[in-house]
Order: sequence, then C-alpha cells, then structure tokens
Amino acid sequence: MNLVRFDPWSIADLMQRDFNRFPARRLLGDDAESHVADWAPAVDIIEQKDRFVLRADVPGVEPADIEVSMDNGVLSVSGERRAESHDDIDGLQRFERVTGRFYRRFALPETAEPEGITAKSANGILEVAVPKLPEVQARRITVEAA
Repeated sequence: MNLVRFDPWSIADLMQRDFNRFPARRLLGDDAESHVADWAPAVDIIEQKDRFVLRADVPGVEPADIEVSMDNGVLSVSGERRAESHDDIDGLQRFERVTGRFYRRFALPETAEPEGITAKSANGILEVAVPKLPEVQARRITVEAA
C-alpha cells in the first residue's frame, strides 16, 4: 500500500486560480479610470544572465491592442481582448473565455536598464525583455608616495 500525502493548500490554490479567472471588475492603482481590469493574464518572469524576461499569456489579443510602459521602476502591461460577435449562433451557447481589459504592473529591480526594453507578441504570448545594467566593477586605486 502506498501512502499519499494530503496537501489541503493545493486545493485552495486551485480554487483561488479558478476564482481569479472570473471576469470581476477590479480597480487597480490610483487612477481608477485608466486602470480598470476585467482579467489578468498569467505571467512568467525569468531572470537570465544579461536580462529579465516576462512572458504573458494573451491569446486573442492583437499586438496593436497591447501597451507596455515603464515609469519610476514599474513596468506596466495593459491591453484589451475584444469580444467576438455571437448574434448569428442558434441553440445552446456557453462562453468561458474572458474578454475586456487587462492590466498588470511589475516592480523592476535597480539593475534593470529601462532604455533597452523590447516587447514582441507571437502565438498569443507577449514577451518583454528587460536588459540588465552592466555590473560596475570595483576599481583599485594605487596610492603614490608624495
């Protein structure tokens, strides 16, 4: 007989993830008018040797509908997934895909280089690359006799 460890938090995590997918209107930030979000894309953040890479799942969002900005060390990603027209469908209908605006913010470390940030979108994945500043090496100063 094999023993299986029961982890009650895994169930709570799954429930929280499902709950976060519901299209609840969320006000984010100080300027509520421009920071209303209907959904939040899942995001992976990877630190590499020379850069940070942020990958967000944004299927069905056109690259022209995505805005990436950086202000005071905070990277903001926002956009909108537009709803498809469902008027011509007869019979049973069920719609689970969330539409509307999304908005995410990420605090960048001091080692991030804001001038070299690039973003591209392909196959429903937004990839934002944030290069790191070159490391400043300590410099040894020789003391000369006077």
